[in-house]
Amino acid sequence: MTIHNLYIFSRRGTLLYYGEWNRLNKSGITKEEEAKLMYGMLFSIKSFVNKISPLDSKEGFQYYKTSKYTLHYLETPSGLKFVLNTDNGAQNVRELLQQLYSQVYLQYVVKNPLAQMNEPIQSELFKLKVDELMKKSPIYLCRSL
Repeated sequence: MTIHNLYIFSRRGTLLYYGEWNRLNKSGITKEEEAKLMYGMLFSIKSFVNKISPLDSKEGFQYYKTSKYTLHYLETPSGLKFVLNTDNGAQNVRELLQQLYSQVYLQYVVKNPLAQMNEPIQSELFKLKVDELMKKSPIYLCRSL
């Protein structure tokens, strides 16, 4: 199992944070362009799922899987969007995303009086805590390149 990368978006689609661990394939475009593509895709998938779902789902879109990776998605009641790409063997990723929100984001961004809400996260402590959480997760596995 492995974690590839993480995006955190604001309610309005601003990329607040991007982290990368075991990503082997680079997109060839800037981080900003890639974030816009990712956010647009999420917006489209959420709309698609909400319109065609045969059931009234409170959770909505949570993940999609390809033959190479799985994209996991968590949206908070305040509209923050957490996207974590992993390999297909990763399990309990939703719990990891919820931990990221409650134990790291709330503690080191929301409770930080210097943090600017809805602006890219500049806190080195936040970045360190995200990295620690990911690397201590059983999902994380460093692949040799």
